[in-house]
Amino acid sequence: MKKQLVSRRDFIHGSSTAGLMLMGSALSADSALHGGTEPAPTAGTPGQTPVPGVSGQAPMRFRVLHTSSSLPEIAQKVLLKAHGGFAVDRRPGKGETYFALPGAGIMQISADLKTIRLLNTSESMKKVNLHDTCTWINPAGGEAFLAFPANDAGKIFTTTLGGTLVNTLDSPTASNDFEQPEVHDYFLGGGNFAPTGVTYLDGLYYVTTGYCALDYVLTARISPKNPSQIKWSDLAFGGRGNRPSQFQTAHAVTVAPGGKQLAISDRVHSEVKRFSRYGHYLSTLKMPMGSLPCSINYLDEYAVVPTLVGPDPSKGAPIYIFKNDQLISAVFPKADLGLKNFQHNHKAVLQKVDGKFCIIVQAWNPGDFAILEQVTS
Repeated sequence: MKKQLVSRRDFIHGSSTAGLMLMGSALSADSALHGGTEPAPTAGTPGQTPVPGVSGQAPMRFRVLHTSSSLPEIAQKVLLKAHGGFAVDRRPGKGETYFALPGAGIMQISADLKTIRLLNTSESMKKVNLHDTCTWINPAGGEAFLAFPANDAGKIFTTTLGGTLVNTLDSPTASNDFEQPEVHDYFLGGGNFAPTGVTYLDGLYYVTTGYCALDYVLTARISPKNPSQIKWSDLAFGGRGNRPSQFQTAHAVTVAPGGKQLAISDRVHSEVKRFSRYGHYLSTLKMPMGSLPCSINYLDEYAVVPTLVGPDPSKGAPIYIFKNDQLISAVFPKADLGLKNFQHNHKAVLQKVDGKFCIIVQAWNPGDFAILEQVTS
């Protein structure tokens, strides 16, 4: 099932009405957004016609390219429940982006951002919320795969790029060996497993668990000879707390530039923390206070960080753009671009098409979807 996207390229030149001057403002986050308990989606209408405009600071200023009206019809029907993330196939000659919606399934956005198609998806995956997505390549055979953490089902699903389910990794139990006694005791005591993010590095899945009291990063080893064989590994690190190496809702994880470190969004602390692949804490990238960053995604020397909360709630939350870890732009989809459902930004990725950066972003509570295009003139 494929749908041709309809571009909305007209815009009015102007500066963001809520820009960098607001970035340092502090705001106490609503307690309902902290930790693992989140309110149900509220009423709203996906795909509202954007108000022509631009947002952000040069050179990273953006306008609306596509709205959720460009999604397949079944996706539009369930869009208010959107609560997931994106993954880009960054291999040379590729560039497709993948994400999923509960009740619809896995979708693929073409590399030129002109088409979106719905992939055949297992019913077991359609029924749950796939909170994030990552792509990875099996070094032994060269095959490409997707991984999805289901926060409400306590499972990690692995599929081919075509959507075929190849593995379902169930919750860890006390019978699994973990190097951290706290993790063993947590599952021995019947603690729930609510994965929020997953990424792949050197034969391991790294899984954040920010929606449960555990809040550790767990790992699972993938057999290079048979990628359908995935088992929990003993490496675990983090845990809930306020030390630099701990989290208050580890919400997403990705591989940092260079390919040997992990970047983990620590939502309540409003930080992105870096760790080695062995779980050793390395550094912290601080966000504006109270912004509740949901993820970070890198392209070239840039990074995009979608946030749940902004310095002025009436304007909606910003999407922050960093260059070499320096904050250079704040994009406000709701206030500046007329995307009324974008009160809270959940996940976003950077793409580059015809020399222009694009942001693919998803809103939460209510859910929505948009693609933003860099304004270069």
